[in-house]
Amino acid sequence: MHSLTEENYLKALYNLSGATGEVNINELAQQLSVKMPTAGSMIKKLAEKELVHYESYKPVSLTDEGRRAAALIIRKHRLTEMFLVEKMKFGWEEVHDIAEQIEHIQSPAFFDKMDELLNYPDWDPHGAPIPDKKGHVHRREHKRLTDCRPGQDVIFVAVAHSSNDFLKFLNTRHLKLGTEIRIIAIEPFDGSMTVTYDRRRQEILSQKVCERLLVKG
Repeated sequence: MHSLTEENYLKALYNLSGATGEVNINELAQQLSVKMPTAGSMIKKLAEKELVHYESYKPVSLTDEGRRAAALIIRKHRLTEMFLVEKMKFGWEEVHDIAEQIEHIQSPAFFDKMDELLNYPDWDPHGAPIPDKKGHVHRREHKRLTDCRPGQDVIFVAVAHSSNDFLKFLNTRHLKLGTEIRIIAIEPFDGSMTVTYDRRRQEILSQKVCERLLVKG
């Protein structure tokens, strides 16, 4: 069992680690809105618990146990988001802050029941994978809409960034996960895309928006 602060650090390290698996403490401090000495002190505590690999003046990385612990926190968060959307009918733009609070509940049985009631989903409302009970993450192949070409038909499966403002924007365009999109044209000047979906609804989406839409097909 870890404290709320420790869980927030583990989750931040997991999300920031990327392909290299390493995180600079300055980057971590910025992510958590704390000062460098504060972040450094917590990293030393996590190292004592064998949750991170730490050496002075070097990037930090999660140990296998630290990565598993972080994945289980993320599992609780994403299951909660899915429950709020599917069972309580919240909008996908409303659930993040609530899930941030619920993810710290220390009751595996609570989240196992939530998982059962949802029929064991693989993905959260934003298309992100839900780690299993052992902390394993099953990823799927997808690409950004900006990687597609005119004439292609693709399915919108996830968002690369799930900020409230962006999700609200997608709501106004009636774009939701599972929507089939056809690329009609790409503007050479600014990379904006003309697309159709939902019975030939046509929209022009900016390059910034298209970079955040993850699709398959």
